[in-house]
Formats: sequence, structure tokens, C-alpha cells
Amino acid sequence: SVRGQGIDTAALRWLAERHDPADVVFVDGWTGKGAITRELADALAPFEGFDPELAVLADPGGCVRTYGTREDFLIPSACLNSTVSGLISRTVLRADLVGPYDFHGGKFYRELAETDVSRFFLEAVESRFGEVRAQADEGARTLLAASEAERAPTWEGWRAVERISEEYGIGDVNLVKPGVGETTRVLLRRVPWRVLARRDAGGDLDHVRLLAEQRGVPVEEVDGLPYRCVGLIHPRFTRGATGADGKAVASR
Repeated sequence: SVRGQGIDTAALRWLAERHDPADVVFVDGWTGKGAITRELADALAPFEGFDPELAVLADPGGCVRTYGTREDFLIPSACLNSTVSGLISRTVLRADLVGPYDFHGGKFYRELAETDVSRFFLEAVESRFGEVRAQADEGARTLLAASEAERAPTWEGWRAVERISEEYGIGDVNLVKPGVGETTRVLLRRVPWRVLARRDAGGDLDHVRLLAEQRGVPVEEVDGLPYRCVGLIHPRFTRGATGADGKAVASR
């Protein structure tokens, strides 16, 4: 789904023609504030039989029932993107490239082929399975045994994002990027304004503090965050303001 453009309806039709829509599961890496969770439910409403339930590895936003953990931690693909994803990243939806009956496209970064580490990334993760297998089995049993009430979405993250947007005078929840992964992306690729860090986060945010120092971004230690940290994009710049050096910006 592309924000402001909607879900890939051609892909949904293709799936419905070949499979029972009730068997289709939507999967993502993590939830942030829960915007995609909401957009998915809205986008599927006109299509019969599809379950809008989203399954994620990590649900720090507390907005889905099916998750591996609700801990807020850095998933490497959050900051490495195409070089750990087979050189494929970024949804492409341009009328000159994608027709009304075509699937949404994906950007293929051929120029990064020499630095692609997708296979190395997968093998590195797989090599650690043995160390955590028992813990993962126990965690899965605990989640499976949990009641519907215990696994129910709390939307705690969304409420926190709305509160932060109001308290800091931002007025746009899209400029509030919650969680370690999203905060890392803000510091690497956007024009960061400040970072809010949960006071007890400790060493889990060492890399965030280092990146913030390199970008000259203040880090505020705060209480009451459901996430380990939240990155705030500078409200003076557009959503297209990017660049690791912070210079590739466009003023409003």
C-alpha cells in the first residue's frame, strides 16, 4: 500500500482469482504508529473475503494481534534496505511506468549490486537460530496461550504519537517516527529535528546517540514512552527532505 494512493488492487484481484481470499495473510516487519495497519483495513473493506489482520515480527506500536514480540528493537533491514533485500526497495507507482491494470512496481538498485549483502545477511541471521531456538519456542507457546484480551491491540503507540505531535507543536503525525528502526532511518535519511529517548533505554540506543551526535541533533531523555525512542523530522522541511548530510532539503 502506498500512502495517499491506496493498495495494489490489481494484485488483490490476481490473488482472489487464484486463491481463497481467506487464506491470504498480510505480513510486515514491524509496526510504528499503526498507520499501515489502519490503511490496510480501510483498503480491504471493498474487497470480499480478505482478512485485514496484519502479522508482524515486532509490534511496538501495540496495533496488531499477531506478532513475534512487542519489544522495540532495531531490525537491520530498517536501515540497510535494498542491500539486504535482494536490491529491491521502494514502491513505484508512476503513471508513465505503471498502467491502471499493472501491479505496483518496485525499485531495483542495479548500481548497488557490488555492495549487496542479502545472502550474507540471511546466513548471519540463520547462524544464530540455534542460540535462541529454546527461547523462541517458549515465547511462541506463551503467545499462543495468551488470551484474546492479552493480545488485543492497545493502540498505545498511536496515542503517544498524537500526544508528541501536539506537545511539540508539529501538527503532523507523519513527521513523528516512533521506534528504534524509524528513528535510525530519520537520522540516516531525513532532516532530523530531535530524538526523544526513553530514560531507561540504556545501551540499546548507543547507535542512535552516536548518529544524533554526528548530525548535531539533541537527544531528550523522557518518561512515559511506549517506544525506546522517537525521531522527529524537522517540521520546516517537506517530506522529500532527505540526504545523509542534511543538505538535500526543500523549504516549505
